[in-house]
Amino acid sequence: MPVPILKQGTYLIASVQSALTDADTESLQDDLMKYVSKYRAQGIIVDLTAIDVMDSFAARSLRTIAHMTKLRGAETVIVGLQPEVAFAMVQLGLTFEDMHTALDLEEGLAWLNRQVPDRSRRDGRDRGR
Repeated sequence: MPVPILKQGTYLIASVQSALTDADTESLQDDLMKYVSKYRAQGIIVDLTAIDVMDSFAARSLRTIAHMTKLRGAETVIVGLQPEVAFAMVQLGLTFEDMHTALDLEEGLAWLNRQVPDRSRRDGRDRGR
């Protein structure tokens, strides 16, 4: 089942609705890379709220997505990781220690807003004055 990816301003929000198969995970990775370029996204949120199980391939793939999109200039934050999933991942030695995580979508958006510079300041123009 493909993961829906929504564009919200300069951000992309991928809302994972069910456990990811290996093919779904690879498709998400490809789609996000394509959309980062197409929409010049500066931030990505991967929402895992609906996920109650995650295998090692999916966890490693999320890390790969974050690293790949960072190389393309987009920050990535993982949100909505359920407590039982986090516990199982730690037990298996799979952590997101080198990635940004947030409790929910609202906190993820707040984190991105603090991390991603305003384009008007980045290109040297101050549009507010």
